[in-house]
Amino acid sequence: MGEIRHVRANTVGERLDRFLASTQTDLTRAQIYNMILAGLIKIDEHNVKPAYRIKGDEIIVLDVSYPTADDLISEEMTLNIKYEDDDFLIIDKPAGIVVHPGPGHKSGTLANGLISRMPTIGQVGEKIRPGIIHRLDKDTSGLIIVAKNLIAHENISKQIKNRTVLKIYTAMVSGNPNPAEGIIKSDIGRDPFHRKRMAVVESGKYAESHFRVLENLKGYSLATIEIRTGRTHQIRVHMSSIGHPIVGDTLYGGERSIINRQFLHASRIGFKLPSTGTYTEFESEIPQDLFGLLQNIRANSKLARG
Repeated sequence: MGEIRHVRANTVGERLDRFLASTQTDLTRAQIYNMILAGLIKIDEHNVKPAYRIKGDEIIVLDVSYPTADDLISEEMTLNIKYEDDDFLIIDKPAGIVVHPGPGHKSGTLANGLISRMPTIGQVGEKIRPGIIHRLDKDTSGLIIVAKNLIAHENISKQIKNRTVLKIYTAMVSGNPNPAEGIIKSDIGRDPFHRKRMAVVESGKYAESHFRVLENLKGYSLATIEIRTGRTHQIRVHMSSIGHPIVGDTLYGGERSIINRQFLHASRIGFKLPSTGTYTEFESEIPQDLFGLLQNIRANSKLARG
């Protein structure tokens, strides 16, 4: 859309996101919230938070480039489907694909491909996230659940909310964690000094990650990480917070010289099937780019040991 809007704030003390949701009726509050976090909404040319309290007689500038449901176009896309029934799909997402449209990503997303394959899925969940229950970062590969109907969407969403869905990732981290397994519990929220980052902050939401080293290598460790919550960038923030960032994740201190994306793959997911209640797990092997790097690091580790 690319439209720039100037809105005069005529209330005092109201939250910015609530005020805009009541005046910008073509945008949902969730879209406005994300636009603020992305720096697309400013007051007096300054970034603010969604909870910012309006002081009155201020000019709010909106860069309305956030996509709406009407912007979600159908695009043919090859989807690597690991499993499908009448209720849901399990898709093995490659790295480099954004899950749904957002600022800077209006096309080429998984959501665009889903609409092309199943036009009716646009009625399931949020229209800009058709059927999508959870997400993976652009450069994280692996398994993602997509609901095909409202009942399945509600059922699996509830399981995620109740923290009964198994979500295990395979990762390469810098260094060798000691002890080799542990639980990280800390609150994660927006980094107050870097709007593109998340961080461990007191004002954040509770997050819990369980890690276990599978293989110690020279300067690196192959690990599995199970997340009990689903915060944005959770694994990346948590592993960085204990001094072992994900390899390739430069946003959180990981080494990028040996790979051009973070070594993070959603390798296993398990939940109760909406139709039968039977608990079922799905698995994905790490893709070739990650496996190739793992083999190189293994070879170098053997050479170092002589």
